[in-house]
Amino acid sequence: MDNKKKIVLKGINTENDSRDVVMAEVKETAVDTTEHTYEKGRPYINRRSSMPEKQLFAPAEYNYQEAERTGYSQYSYWKSVWQNFLKKKSAVVMLIIFMLLFIFTFISPMISKFDVNTLHYDTKLAFISPNSTYWFGTDSLGADYWCQVWYATRLSIILAICVSAGQIILGTVIGLLWGYVRALDRVITEIYNLIDNIPTIIYMTLIALMVGKSYLIIGGALILFGWLGTARNIRNLVFMYRDREYNLASRCLGTGLWRTLYRNIFPYLISVVVLRLALAIPGTIAFETTLAYLGLISVETPSLGILLRNARSLFMQYPYMLIFPAVIVSVITITFYLAGNAFSDACDPRNHM
Repeated sequence: MDNKKKIVLKGINTENDSRDVVMAEVKETAVDTTEHTYEKGRPYINRRSSMPEKQLFAPAEYNYQEAERTGYSQYSYWKSVWQNFLKKKSAVVMLIIFMLLFIFTFISPMISKFDVNTLHYDTKLAFISPNSTYWFGTDSLGADYWCQVWYATRLSIILAICVSAGQIILGTVIGLLWGYVRALDRVITEIYNLIDNIPTIIYMTLIALMVGKSYLIIGGALILFGWLGTARNIRNLVFMYRDREYNLASRCLGTGLWRTLYRNIFPYLISVVVLRLALAIPGTIAFETTLAYLGLISVETPSLGILLRNARSLFMQYPYMLIFPAVIVSVITITFYLAGNAFSDACDPRNHM
């Protein structure tokens, strides 16, 4: 027979949470001869199969309130989104840079020596390099370039955000209906093919020449013809969730169309929508720059695209006129894309722990 010896085991009494001393017989081969001990002086047993039953198991009483508290989830979707986003320090830095840049477009008129609405034009002051009076120099008409650049930055950012938001909202709604309502599939597909087969620049040229070149008209036209990519992407994703069991059960129970789309399907698409928005804003700024370069936007109000167009032929002689707006466009594009991409990943529930 194996030699046994009595040892003292300290356990926990679940009723009053006090520690009890339990005498138990344990095989000597199961007790480590070294000085290893558990916390509170309990002996170190190196083989679980040789441990006494009183040490391995302890009775647990059922408590209804504790069971309800244990089963309750503290999970919050948007809280988890921000927690995941804040873990990506580079994306947070990019977002801060973008926000500071946007805020500065409102502060710059307060510290500027000139007002963009009352600029004085004097050709004798044309093409003055940046100095203490003209911080960004002057343009071909002798007007201060600093106030023009920051006013154009604010206008371009606001235009890009409004147009991109309109494109994403319209594309998401059409994409949900396109993918979920089978009766609309053929109609929307034909509309999509009709618009998509003609280059967007042709539509914009016709609208600019026939309707007008104001920012309101051009912005509306960009929304009208810019929803195609988002709608098609959303439609393909809706196919994945449309016929799942919970959606079939919702239809059997008489759940309305919009409630099904909003409550059952749209939550799975949030990360995709955010990513499309992050891509749309710098894309809109770039497209606005292209339209201004082609002369399809009114030049009465300065924008980054118009400033770049005016500076394209002056770069070799006066490089500052192209460098300042080009750097700002690059900063906006890079920062918003990186921050938006990280926020899109954070919106994916599969990345939540």
